Amino acid sequence: MRISRPFTRLLSGVAAIALLGVAAACGSSADEATENPYNLLRPGTLRVGTLSDAPPNVYLKDGKFTGFDNDLLTAVAGKVGLKVEFVGTEFSALLAQVNNHKFDVGSSSITITEARKKTVDFGNGYDFGYFGLDVPAGSPIKSFAQLKGARVVVVQGTVQDDYATGEGLDPVRVPDYNGAINQLKAKTADAWIAPAEIGEKSAQDSGGKIVLAEKQLGSAPTAFAVAKGNDALRELLDKGLDQVIADGTWTRLQEQYYPGRAVPDTFKPGSGNVTFPPVKAAGSTNPSATPSTTPSA
Repeated sequence: MRISRPFTRLLSGVAAIALLGVAAACGSSADEATENPYNLLRPGTLRVGTLSDAPPNVYLKDGKFTGFDNDLLTAVAGKVGLKVEFVGTEFSALLAQVNNHKFDVGSSSITITEARKKTVDFGNGYDFGYFGLDVPAGSPIKSFAQLKGARVVVVQGTVQDDYATGEGLDPVRVPDYNGAINQLKAKTADAWIAPAEIGEKSAQDSGGKIVLAEKQLGSAPTAFAVAKGNDALRELLDKGLDQVIADGTWTRLQEQYYPGRAVPDTFKPGSGNVTFPPVKAAGSTNPSATPSTTPSA
């Protein structure tokens, strides 16, 4: 069969357009990788999942997300040339949301655990912590050893939840810190196992309705969470973290949000190779505090 020249020219034109399309697609992919090397939802901006009700770690004040963790992340992002956009969520959903790319980063005093490493990757540790026991004022409960048979409340998905379950306490799970605080105030719960800094601040703000009965030092650090496999972003945040440790920002924020809290000799923030200005503390870490694997969220 003889093919006319016009038809041949048409086929050549279609082929040329197809090749241009492939080239354009490849070029677009290359440009995107160049413009967004850290696989962010929006190039140049970290979309961060955080909480609104957990002072002094992460909370809302005058419509702005703040607290130690969030102020630290803002400083880290500034060092590496990124902006930050904070979005409120519940802790129980946060890690899955990070790994599903709803958020670029999770910031919520997240304790590194082996179980959580199966869902997200963690940067270097930026804080240590205690876990605390909050009870209603006048409660006979003074220690963790007295919780058997008590109605204990925890925030779902936290390491406090893991601890209570492991101790056979059959905890009441709530989605956020306000839910736990309200149960203590109403005396519908006998005790709340909380990150100690959050528990202590909640007690101070309760008007005498809540007291911090006991606290214990944790052995695992807290860190920012990123999606599994996003090594470029994780390494970038680790770089920025070391910079804000070295320039004194980390020390300043420690003193601002945790006044009087001593830094344990065993804790080295960031890569562990950076010298930071000493944190002013009221005294040394309580030597009788029992090491635990459940310091923060």
